[in-house]
Amino acid sequence: MMQMIPDGSRDGTLKRWELADDSAVCSATFESHVDWVNDVVVTGETLVSCSSDTTLKTWRPFSDGVCTRTLRQHSDYVTCLAAASKNSNIVASGGLGREVFIWDIEAAMAPVSRTSEAMDDDTSNGVLSSGNSVLSGTTVRSTNATNSASLHTSQLQGYTPIAAKGHKESVYALAMNDVGTLLVSGGTEKVVRVWDPRSGAKQMKLRGHTDNVRALILDSSGRFCLSGSSDSIIRLWDLGQQRCVHSYAVHTDSVWALASTPNFSHVYSGGRDLSLYLTDLNTRESLLLCMEKHPLLRLTLQDDSIWVATTDSSLHRWSAEGQNPPKMFQRGGSFLAGNLSFTRARACLEGSALVPVNTQPSFVIPGSPGIVQHEILNNRRHVLTKDAEGTVKLWEITRGAVLEDYGKVSFEEKKEELFEMVSIPAWFTMDTRLGSMSVHLDTPQCFSAEMYAVDLNVPDAPEEQKINLAQETLRGLLAHWLSRRRQRLATQVSANGDFPVGQENALRNHISSRIDVHDDAETHIAGIHPAFDFSTTSSPSIITEGSQGGPWRKKITDLDGTEDEKDFPWWCLECVLHGRLSPRESLKCSFYLHPYEGTTVQVLTQGKLSAPRILRIQKVINYVLEKMVLDRPLDSSNSETTFTPGLSGNQSHAAVVGDGSLRSGARVWQQKAKPLVEILCNNQVLSPDMSLATVRAYIWKKPDDLYLYYRLVQNR
Repeated sequence: MMQMIPDGSRDGTLKRWELADDSAVCSATFESHVDWVNDVVVTGETLVSCSSDTTLKTWRPFSDGVCTRTLRQHSDYVTCLAAASKNSNIVASGGLGREVFIWDIEAAMAPVSRTSEAMDDDTSNGVLSSGNSVLSGTTVRSTNATNSASLHTSQLQGYTPIAAKGHKESVYALAMNDVGTLLVSGGTEKVVRVWDPRSGAKQMKLRGHTDNVRALILDSSGRFCLSGSSDSIIRLWDLGQQRCVHSYAVHTDSVWALASTPNFSHVYSGGRDLSLYLTDLNTRESLLLCMEKHPLLRLTLQDDSIWVATTDSSLHRWSAEGQNPPKMFQRGGSFLAGNLSFTRARACLEGSALVPVNTQPSFVIPGSPGIVQHEILNNRRHVLTKDAEGTVKLWEITRGAVLEDYGKVSFEEKKEELFEMVSIPAWFTMDTRLGSMSVHLDTPQCFSAEMYAVDLNVPDAPEEQKINLAQETLRGLLAHWLSRRRQRLATQVSANGDFPVGQENALRNHISSRIDVHDDAETHIAGIHPAFDFSTTSSPSIITEGSQGGPWRKKITDLDGTEDEKDFPWWCLECVLHGRLSPRESLKCSFYLHPYEGTTVQVLTQGKLSAPRILRIQKVINYVLEKMVLDRPLDSSNSETTFTPGLSGNQSHAAVVGDGSLRSGARVWQQKAKPLVEILCNNQVLSPDMSLATVRAYIWKKPDDLYLYYRLVQNR
């Protein structure tokens, strides 16, 4: 029989797994959250997820998986959810903002007016979650800092959830009884609080734990509650008597996950000590079911098995006899749970370590190892990464693609091997907290890096053509969006006979821009250079924020062309649609060029020169040759490209070293007669392939103006 299990991840995605006896197929992967997915519950035909992006999202998990609503009420990370199994309309959420909200899902999803038409309704494909699988991929994040204040301002009008007020610290655990009349919460206060979710009223506070409460479950009637804590103790509470009736010391470290049998006779527990235990709540008999390699975060019973999610990216299914737990104890190896936390720890120290019942899971859904280390290389296009399994890879950021898979090698040695003495401005920042690469583009810094097209292997590019790395990266990322946009606008034009109101100028600007769009929406824009051509089969995602609403996320292939200035930052649209870049610092480098001390060559200029930072020293050599007056100037048959001097701005003493070809009539030298010129800095001869920026960063190493020197040397 086919079953479905939802799975969430620290990479912000959710997956729907279709399970058979010995197989698991990922039938859908959905995206909308922009940070870790921390918890998920299924209530009726709706799935609700919560995230460190401070939102809850509702999904249709059994059909198209579309995200139907984004709920914004929390002020900080949302860490946990609870649902009533017999009341599919009630869901509670808690988080680090000392807040607990009780949501009426039907009311929250009802069509209502809004303060904006931003992204509260996420029509992108969605995802499922209840665990912690971390999947690797490339995410390009483009955030507009000036819009960050709108993160929590876009609310659903006409509906506000019930607030359970009174938490003094962060909330990490919630549980609700079957009918939704009782709610318990726990967190860093070290107490268990009990609430009426129908009104948010406090009912009681239970003390006993000496550290954070990390896991809670209620029995179906709501009378008994189990709590797991960082103090390593599991406590059984009688809510009618308002006291702890039993404590179970089976773990040697924090308890992070609990699951009980339907009749609340046995509890499965796991946590930081890597162990999964089964404990009889009546007899106190405990059994070590298995040992994981990573701390346990979530437990879910399914028939006679239990699914375990850990800090690793894989899901494991273990034999648990969930429908008849006493059968597990018949195998022997059980012990009596103590009352004090040091009991189990002392037993281990005395050499009485337990042997687990199971040594291998009955089934594994493998995940992709998350990226745990990265280094941005000096060329500012390549990034070296290392994943949780030790595999080292080289990525090309401007294509979102892996260039080399080096396998399990030394990250530091590979980093040293790939070192290049080049200097390119830091046009992006990066982090791997989602387990994947998140590349951040912020204006105006992102437009500070240029390269010559020939260095990017652009076919038939003029020698002097410069390419702005951020601009071309954005064009590559939004190629599919531009194609869809043109198709939609063209369809509206053909249907109506004229341009839709408010979109005529947009279409005209789009058509008149330098980007040509193919008719086929699946093809890339003509003019996208290979170095910026993103894959459509393993495409990255965009996480961005427009002028309204909070941040949103979509794969670049899911963009449908309807996104506009409300969804994208204005500077991004200006760049991609109109080729206009935000004002940024000068991309030029000023320097002085003098004869080398002790040489007799003539002085070419006394003033300051200015040239692009990416200008190569070979061009400076050409400039020197052009300016020098020697005995035998020859005709201009030599076609070597050199630089043409000119005046710079209002300073008549400052020459500009341009990067155009030598004009007709300028002096050139035949190869056999041309003198050999060397350029020096700090008494070091410079390679002709070095750029001015590289010389300044690695040779000059001073903040003041750069000084270069030239000299003639004998032909070698």
